[in-house]
Amino acid sequence: MSTSVDEIVQDCLAVRIRLIGRAVTSLYDGALEHHGVTIAQVNLLAALGKLGPCPPGRLGEVLQLERSTVSRNLRLLLRQGWIEAAASDAKGLREVVLTGAGRAKIESVLPDWRRAQEQAARLLGAGVPAVRDIASDMGYPPGM
Repeated sequence: MSTSVDEIVQDCLAVRIRLIGRAVTSLYDGALEHHGVTIAQVNLLAALGKLGPCPPGRLGEVLQLERSTVSRNLRLLLRQGWIEAAASDAKGLREVVLTGAGRAKIESVLPDWRRAQEQAARLLGAGVPAVRDIASDMGYPPGM
């Protein structure tokens, strides 16, 4: 007879998705480590490149990130010169934009990102199309 504990351990999708997410993130972060950037930061740069100048909150919506996570990463990207404030006021950043240095950073990481992408695809195997379909159903990528 299965207990409640057994049911959760055997069937919980949330834990499996988190385990897979951590494994995939680790692949990308390991590949990008010597570039001084994480996959989360590269994805912020890429989303900003796709969206154009936009409020930080929009980036958070698109990438399903908490405000504090977006703020923390944007501060680092600002310090690196990869993004800049297109508009700000006393309350903070109103709009951010990808800089030429940010575009150059994306280009510089691309070969290592591609290697990590191939490793992630091997890890996920036949699940890759499902991952893409689910993300698409959730509105990612934006504007496509």
